[in-house]
Amino acid sequence: MTSTTTSRADTAEWLSGFIPDLPTPFNHRDEIDTDAFGRLCERQIAAGASALVVGETAGESATLEPAERVQLVDVAARVARKRVRIIAGAGSNATDRAVMFARAAQAAGADAIMSVVPYYNKPMPHGMAAHFRAVAAATTLPVILHDIPSRTVKGLADETLLEFAASPCFAGLRDGSGDVARLARLRSRLPATFRMLTGDDNSSLAWLAAGGDGCISAVANVAPDLYVAVHRHFRAGRLYQARELHQRLAPLASLLEREHPAALKFALALLGFMQPATRLPIVQLDSRAKAEVAQAMAALADEYLAAAQ
Repeated sequence: MTSTTTSRADTAEWLSGFIPDLPTPFNHRDEIDTDAFGRLCERQIAAGASALVVGETAGESATLEPAERVQLVDVAARVARKRVRIIAGAGSNATDRAVMFARAAQAAGADAIMSVVPYYNKPMPHGMAAHFRAVAAATTLPVILHDIPSRTVKGLADETLLEFAASPCFAGLRDGSGDVARLARLRSRLPATFRMLTGDDNSSLAWLAAGGDGCISAVANVAPDLYVAVHRHFRAGRLYQARELHQRLAPLASLLEREHPAALKFALALLGFMQPATRLPIVQLDSRAKAEVAQAMAALADEYLAAAQ
C-alpha cells in the first residue's frame, strides 16, 4: 500500500493546469496513425503540458479495440520518456473490462488511469462504488475518476466522491458537468491532495477561481500555448490577462464541444497535424460546421501567435 499512497501524494504537482485530452488520429485504412499521434504528444510536451490523456473522450475510446488502447499508451510513453505523465483512458460500463483495461494500461507504461462512471447501465450508487473499488484494486497506479453525466446519465454522488477521495487509490476527479457550484460545495471537505479538475473548457477559468486545480481540455489540443498562458497568468494573480485570453478561446471551445471530437480533429487538420478521419458512429463535420470552425480558428490566430512569442 505504501507505493500507492506515494503515487497519490505525488499527484499534487503534476495533476494540475491544462491537460490535453488527445484525439486518436486515424489513417485512410482506419488504423491509428502512430506518427501523427506521436507528433501531437511531442507538441504538447514542448508547450509545457504536465500530463497527457490518451484513449479517453477525445480519443474515441468507445470504438477503440483493446490492442489499440495499449498502442496509444505505448506510443505516448515512448515519446514522453518520463518528461510528462501519461493518463490512460481505462473506462468501461462492464467492470471486468474496466479492470482489464486498467491492467493493460499499466503494463503498457501509463502513469495513471482515468475511469469513467459506467454508462448506459445506470448503476445504483452501491454498484458504482463497487465498480470503482474493483478498478482501483486491479492496479497500483493512481485512479482519476471521470464524472460526465451528459454521457453516462447517472452521475457520481457527492458522498460517493468524498468516500473515494479519502482513499489513497484515487488521485482526483475530472468533472464534466460544468457545475462550478459543486466544487465550491465540496472543496473544503476533500483532502488537500485530491485534485479537482474540470472537463469543461468554457467554465475552466471559473473553476480555477473557485479553487479547482485545472482543466482536462479539448481546446488545449489546438492552442496549447494559450492555455498554458491562461493558467500562468491566473496563478500569478494577473486575472485580467487570464480572463482576456480565456474569452478569446471561448468561441472555439463552444464549437468544439458541439461536435466533439469531430470538430477537434478538423481543427487539428487545418493546422496540419492529422487527418480529420473519425470512426462511426462519429462522422466528419458538414460544410457549414467546417466553415464555423475555420472562422473561429482564423479569429484566434493573432492571439495565438502573440501568446506563443
